[in-house]
Amino acid sequence: MRELIVRSAAEDDILDAALWYEARAIGLGSDFIRSVDECFAAIARAPEQYPVVRRNARRAPTRRFPYAVYFVAARHSVEVVACMHVRRDPRRWRTRVNP
Repeated sequence: MRELIVRSAAEDDILDAALWYEARAIGLGSDFIRSVDECFAAIARAPEQYPVVRRNARRAPTRRFPYAVYFVAARHSVEVVACMHVRRDPRRWRTRVNP
């Protein structure tokens, strides 16, 4: 299992989405966080199972919520660069990936 590093921008994405869901229904924000955590665990176990979407960045969908985790896998670690709604402009997360 690889070390999972979550950039602060990705943490902000997750918190913003969780707060938005929690404002819609009590407990929904927590459900979102659990869904992201499950996605993180799957990524750490086998990052290669997810498709490359740009250069060396990959995308893993969350369950139940229309969000995806964008990450870059290295030999011993995985760096999460974003967690965004799938209908958001992809240029937003692409600027977070180093060339």
